[in-house]
Amino acid sequence: MLPGTRLRPPAACPLMPVHNADIAAMFEEIADILEIQGENPFRVRAYRNAARTLQGLGREAKSFLERGEDLTRLPGIGKDLAAKIKEIVDTGRCEALDKLRKQTSPGLAALLRIPGLGPKRVRALYEELDIQTPEQLYRAARDGRIRTLPGFGEKTELNVLQAIEAHVRKDQRIKLALAGQYAEPLAEYLRQVKGVKQVVLAGSYRRAKETVGDLDILATAAGDSPVMERFNRYEEVKDTVSRGKTRSTVILRSGLQVDLRVVAPGSFGAALHYFTGSKSHNIAIRRLGQQHGLKINEYGVFKGEKQVAGKTEESVFRAVGLPYIPPELRENQGEVEAAKAGLLPELVTLANLKGDLHAHTKATDGHNTLKEMALAARELGLGYLAITEHSKRLTVAHGLDQKRLLQQLDEIERLNEELDGITLLKGIEVDILEDGRLDFADTVLGKLDLVIGAVHSHFHLSRSKQTTRILKAMDHPHFTMLAHPTGRLLQERDPYDADMARIIRHARTRGCFLELNAHPKRLDLLDSHCRLAKDEGVLVSINSDAHNVLDFHHLRLGIGQARRGWLSATDVLNTRALRELRKLLRQTM
Repeated sequence: MLPGTRLRPPAACPLMPVHNADIAAMFEEIADILEIQGENPFRVRAYRNAARTLQGLGREAKSFLERGEDLTRLPGIGKDLAAKIKEIVDTGRCEALDKLRKQTSPGLAALLRIPGLGPKRVRALYEELDIQTPEQLYRAARDGRIRTLPGFGEKTELNVLQAIEAHVRKDQRIKLALAGQYAEPLAEYLRQVKGVKQVVLAGSYRRAKETVGDLDILATAAGDSPVMERFNRYEEVKDTVSRGKTRSTVILRSGLQVDLRVVAPGSFGAALHYFTGSKSHNIAIRRLGQQHGLKINEYGVFKGEKQVAGKTEESVFRAVGLPYIPPELRENQGEVEAAKAGLLPELVTLANLKGDLHAHTKATDGHNTLKEMALAARELGLGYLAITEHSKRLTVAHGLDQKRLLQQLDEIERLNEELDGITLLKGIEVDILEDGRLDFADTVLGKLDLVIGAVHSHFHLSRSKQTTRILKAMDHPHFTMLAHPTGRLLQERDPYDADMARIIRHARTRGCFLELNAHPKRLDLLDSHCRLAKDEGVLVSINSDAHNVLDFHHLRLGIGQARRGWLSATDVLNTRALRELRKLLRQTM
């Protein structure tokens, strides 16, 4: 089994016609995953042979079953595969495939669809370069890193680059925080238009995806409202792509495309669900609706010709027997199954946070004083704030040496005596050196409330060396938390090559914590790693990494990422009150 996380839970179970091509596709996917995992080649070949048999049949497998004919008489179909075919025909799903999907990174399936990449090559790319998505593959090919792998070479690298170049370049997205700078003012502008009753930002923005490709806005309005005219006259509009009575599309000066749809109040919930997505989630809900004899689209939920739901999103979910599923979970990553079983988590909210455990001041590369940062945090309702300056190794950030750190600790004590309503904690963001040592002596680290270890250099170590480096740092007796655990910078720097599943499990064994760094360039942990941390019982701290008094607002973005990772308040370290937090911190030191 590949080291990885539970990323792709079972799809929904549609009770709709299942064709041989559907069954063959499932068998091919099973074979792909097994081959990527390095399973027995005979087992892999059995699924591929069965897929070919099904593709070549002149009759549907369903008709064999309806007539009571023995499927094992077909070439390459034994009792096990015959049972799986019956399961797929009867339920629309395959339990064996569902289990395999849980074991595999979701991006690998997308890599398999790129011409020239079979399972063996995808496995090599994953294991050697930690490539899991087409975007990562594009960067690796562009940077000349693929040609170094056995069995690839320059020609293969060029072919891969050409195959995905158009896809990657067309898929221009912007960071969530940047999208918000355009989206929120535009939505507020539309809310002020005469006759407008509701305005909601939908799409990937509402699902809190790290990056956004375009904006979808839904509104309800009186029939005589000039909302479409005002939308097209919005001052940031550069071009109007299309304009109608109920839908218009514009391009903002930023290059961001925005679609506005005005829908009937009775259809608003159905439209909001539809345009929030994701596409795969919507398909799962529509298939579930079919099981209930319902048709679901952006106009409502229909029983025959009669609309039976759709005014609210809650009514859409209720019509298919589900509780409300929060937008951040709608990725067809198991949320439908969890909803059916009554196992949806109560997701963490910004109001749950009691403090922030990662912040910087003017003492290193921050822009405000210790007191200014404390007062700003208190103003936002936080009860504690950890001051975690950089250590001396990070000279570019004017990292603290021992003398300066001890001076700051004295300053924190004095300020704690002066301030009411907030407590400053003594911390450090200490560099993890190449060999896994920490950039401060134990005598100093032992004086702190928490020690956050961070990788700030040697990003290109091998997977084995990078993982060993981090695990060694985590074993340090004063280590509390791993900062921005993958080291990625969105759209700027890929994650370093490390075995995150092993790191998360080691954090559980060691009893330390993982940071979800809410800085808009990071949003690191990945949502998939949040889910694994939750499954392993490792607490995650949602931290702003604030470098000035305004940066505490990053916490909102961190909450979105945490919700995408299925985290509840109990899964988050800094939802604890200070007394309980101190107890947990002491257990790691």
